[in-house]
Amino acid sequence: MQAQRKDRSNPVLNVLRLVIAGTAAGVLAAAVALPAVGGAGVSAKSAMEGLNLKPEELDEPPLPERTKLVDANGKQIAQFYYENRQSVRLDQVAPIMQTALISIEDFRFYQHGPIDVEGTARALLKNLSSGGVMQGGSSITQQYVKQVLVNKAETAEAQQAAIAPTVSRKLSELRNAMAIERKYSKAQILEKYLNIAYFGAGAHGIQAAAKRFFGKSASELNLVESATLAGAVQNPARTDPNVGPESRKQLLDRRNLVLDRMAELKKITLAEAAEAKAKKLGYKDTKFPGGCEASKFPYFCLYVQYEILSNEDFGKNEAERRKLLQRGGLTIKTTIDPKMQAAAEKAIKKYVSTKDKPVASQAIVVPGTGEIKAMAASRKFGQSKKKNEMSYNIVADGAHGGGRGFQQGSTAKVYTLATALEEGLKYGDGFPAPAGYQAGGYSTFKDCKGDPVGDPSHTVRNSSEGGGGFKTLETGTWGSVNTFFLRLEEKVSLCKVVKMAKKLGVKRADGQKLSEVETFTLGVNEVDPVTIASSYAVFASRGQYCKPLAITEIKDRNGKARQYKPKCSQVLEEEVADAVSGILSGVFTKGTMREVGGIGRDAAGKTGTTDNYMSAWFAGYTPNLASAVSLGDPRGTSSHKLIGITIGGRYYPYVYGASISGRIWKDAMSSALKGIEPTEFTPVDRSRFGGCTEQCAPKPKKKKEEKQFGDPFDIFNPPDDGDGPQDGRGGGGPDGGRGRGGQGDAGPITPGR
Repeated sequence: MQAQRKDRSNPVLNVLRLVIAGTAAGVLAAAVALPAVGGAGVSAKSAMEGLNLKPEELDEPPLPERTKLVDANGKQIAQFYYENRQSVRLDQVAPIMQTALISIEDFRFYQHGPIDVEGTARALLKNLSSGGVMQGGSSITQQYVKQVLVNKAETAEAQQAAIAPTVSRKLSELRNAMAIERKYSKAQILEKYLNIAYFGAGAHGIQAAAKRFFGKSASELNLVESATLAGAVQNPARTDPNVGPESRKQLLDRRNLVLDRMAELKKITLAEAAEAKAKKLGYKDTKFPGGCEASKFPYFCLYVQYEILSNEDFGKNEAERRKLLQRGGLTIKTTIDPKMQAAAEKAIKKYVSTKDKPVASQAIVVPGTGEIKAMAASRKFGQSKKKNEMSYNIVADGAHGGGRGFQQGSTAKVYTLATALEEGLKYGDGFPAPAGYQAGGYSTFKDCKGDPVGDPSHTVRNSSEGGGGFKTLETGTWGSVNTFFLRLEEKVSLCKVVKMAKKLGVKRADGQKLSEVETFTLGVNEVDPVTIASSYAVFASRGQYCKPLAITEIKDRNGKARQYKPKCSQVLEEEVADAVSGILSGVFTKGTMREVGGIGRDAAGKTGTTDNYMSAWFAGYTPNLASAVSLGDPRGTSSHKLIGITIGGRYYPYVYGASISGRIWKDAMSSALKGIEPTEFTPVDRSRFGGCTEQCAPKPKKKKEEKQFGDPFDIFNPPDDGDGPQDGRGGGGPDGGRGRGGQGDAGPITPGR
């Protein structure tokens, strides 16, 4: 012990030292110093044995470290933390910072063992004579031990026990300190202390403190800044610069004390100290916001956050996973593409204002991998109702922080189309599509349990009261004819259509089972853009469904990486998927998107307007990207329909799938695909899907009869007063019209949990 090397010739002085040490460090320091008193008759060794002062290993859990999310290019997009900390090596801390800390906290750090009794006594005398706290009493090693115990305490009681001013606690602390001194070098101990210490203003560790206080790394700290941070560790609550002017004054006083102490120890000159003391505090108050609300891509950030919280790979329960996310020091590489995200945001902003109550949201995914490249919405994410912010993830389902979603509308018809092609129907097969459809009986439609769900009392109508006409798989899809798709669903069976949707990844946004009802094909189920974009991507990837993928790699705090590969499976024949693409390609040139047009490369898609204009969709794809855009009012689509409404500064008598959602899709995809070589769809196998079977169209009628019985949904043969296929009309255009799509009613949309 250090006390054994002192002069024992003056018993009175030795007793005084004992009293001072005992006062400063409690009975522990007195006990350790006891053998140094002349004539005590007890050896240091026997005293240590009597107090059981043997090294006791300290459990040192990993420090809470921030987790950061990075985009596909490796640039940070968000961070999560329980404590704002970024651990660094000692050689990444400015030498002057190390000197300043040691000077004020433990100037004999490199000379003494786990406890510095002489230093403790000297600190007490200095503090008593000055009337203030000039020097600390505990060694840096002891302080490190205390911080470890506080950090690993799970309860307030455990935290209090870690700092309790009791003899037993001090003895235990010393035993741990002895083990730490034996386990690590002095440099290692100093590094650990600098990383664990709290400096105030929410900054844990020297790197976070340097950035928070002065906007720079710990390696760049100068004398004035180093002295400030060294002065802050003693009582960070009292000197926290964010508390107010008085706290800043106390921090300034502490800084000047550190400078004086450094000059006293000849670490700096008196002139350097005076010059430094004359400078202002220089606190920058650099913000380090955490969580998704502070992210540039909040909706995607939320998706990733919920992926972690719901994945058993990251912990047995949500509490463990949240702890890992906030404290694990992970680096999570994601799939988000800033260029594609910007394309989606720009397109949405062009048509929908942040102030509008209806919300447009879009997801872009990669066919064949499921990688989510963009998730955007017209309203900003946040908790402020005054600012019209969204408090949940409207782009995703409830499992990823979303809400109930919006009814899918006519974009669901594609699953019936795919089923028909899989069942052997050809492009030219079809039926007469009357103005209204009524099930022949309750058993006309059966769910997958075999229960009858037909509704012969209800008539499903098209978007106009005009007459029908013969529709094929092509013309019925291009015109999005409701009655045709009810007939088609009846032919192939409701259950097969439901099973097709399920294997393409369709599920309700609220996590409930899909509603297996007669009007399933018209899109009565509430869904989200990520889900629908992923289901349409199946056709783009020639029948391969890939689970949406947001995370590609996670590195732990030690740099160990785990890769996350796409999870894909072949759910549809390649030729069937090609046949679907062949029909949906015509939507841009012959169907409900013909007024909007295509994107200058192979593309396919489908508009979707729900019954009574409660929501409007467009979903489409190229061989490279798939995307879905929804539009609806989260206050409740049944009471806030898209009728007679101004959106983005434009008035719409009725909002159809092509009015806004289709245009957003076109603009976003055009920009997102810039720089990507166009790829063509695989040609349709005409030998399999060309022509017709027994469901062929009747021979053409005479011209006079065609005019008399023209079909308002037949784009090749409209009636004289032809409204045409209304699903694609832009609101406010000359065509007017009424919507088409799903039956049913959507209540208020609330966040799913």
